Amino acid sequence: MQPEKSPQSSDGLRWLGVTTRIPLLHARISWPEFIQGNLVSAATALALVPLMTTFFGLSFEEAVAMSFLHSVILSLSWWLFGEPYSPGWLTPALPFVITLLTSSPDLSSTERIQMMTALSLDFTVLLFLFGITGLGSKLVHIIPDVLKGAIILGAGLAAFIKVFDISVETNLFNSQPVAASVAIAISLLLAFSEPVARWSKQYPMVARIAAMGLLPGFLLGGVAGGITGELSFDIEWGIYALPFGSLFDKVSPFVIGWPSLDMFINGLPLALIAYVLFFGDLLTGDAILEDAAKERPDDTPDINHTRTHLTVGVRNALMAVFAPFFPTQGVLWTGIQVVVAQRWRQGAKSLRTLHDGIASYYLFGLPLIFCLAPLVTGIKPMMPIALAMTLALTGFACTYIALAKAKTNGERGAMVLAATFLALLEPRMGLAFAVITIILLVDLQKQPDSTNS
Repeated sequence: MQPEKSPQSSDGLRWLGVTTRIPLLHARISWPEFIQGNLVSAATALALVPLMTTFFGLSFEEAVAMSFLHSVILSLSWWLFGEPYSPGWLTPALPFVITLLTSSPDLSSTERIQMMTALSLDFTVLLFLFGITGLGSKLVHIIPDVLKGAIILGAGLAAFIKVFDISVETNLFNSQPVAASVAIAISLLLAFSEPVARWSKQYPMVARIAAMGLLPGFLLGGVAGGITGELSFDIEWGIYALPFGSLFDKVSPFVIGWPSLDMFINGLPLALIAYVLFFGDLLTGDAILEDAAKERPDDTPDINHTRTHLTVGVRNALMAVFAPFFPTQGVLWTGIQVVVAQRWRQGAKSLRTLHDGIASYYLFGLPLIFCLAPLVTGIKPMMPIALAMTLALTGFACTYIALAKAKTNGERGAMVLAATFLALLEPRMGLAFAVITIILLVDLQKQPDSTNS
């Protein structure tokens, strides 16, 4: 029996500075990641369906088809372009986008979709510009930590408002208080509880449950909702023929028309905010990979920020044309990156290559699970809960990350005020007031330089 070739010498087709890894050929199946991916991806990806049906006028089936396309196009990052990151949403941008959509009630569904296309293309242009010139790191370096913190905290506050504002008639706590409370509480405990983190080190079962992310809270919230009668399930059987044709007719700029110049201009502030978040995720992904790579000299991850900027830009341009929803266009799903990296660092016997783990978690770029009617219709009543869980976790994570960036009481006060503007006002006005607040209230001469924040 001949020894298996090393991953570095056998994996991928190299062209124009990227490495294509054909699923099942260059990236092989890893069953633990594949099983978790089937469970977690459906619960997470379909969380956006209620937003797409509410704001964009899509049918339920069209919204599922759009989620399918999001997953397929996101996966281009790792298999077509060879990126070493587990791609995911720009989750902190989601509350800002919801604020933008709700602050413009007079817009039609078509105009809202065009707004998403404009934001996506604005972000694409910034990625190309900053990637080619190298200005991205300089921009992030120039922005004071307190303003970065205000942007992140603003996302957190906006997320909490969307979840807990019961003055809004459609708020989940007005219709499903028990299910929502159980789901959010369990998700926060597993993700952020210090006692649970300690137990995870002591008890492998706790660690495995915590590694499932949203899934345990999602399932237990559904059980609680079923017992209390807050949720009712109407499960259908069969296979969905996802309506990609009618979806394309409703969302593609080639059919509904391109965004106006005003949409592109108005989208720039939010695109800039998204870039700051993107660069932070990039540095987080690097830190996770570099730490784990110390124990995998046989499978060195190929980290290249210029390439990542360009490939994410190309990927997002495709999404702008076929499935434009701006918050899904990020570079990193941190939770998945940590889970895969932890297995990868244990050696080739545990996980042959980093890309085997990423490919398996993303169902090899083809999430056919979305076509299973029993699964999708079973999850359907719980999709608003999944969205609320996502926003609650985003709010908590953004809050503790942001507050750590403030060093004085004055900075904390200015950060909270600036974050409030960002959370409550539309992005252009919110960012302007936030910048003015920081300039007037904080002594920026005392701000320490930080390239890694």
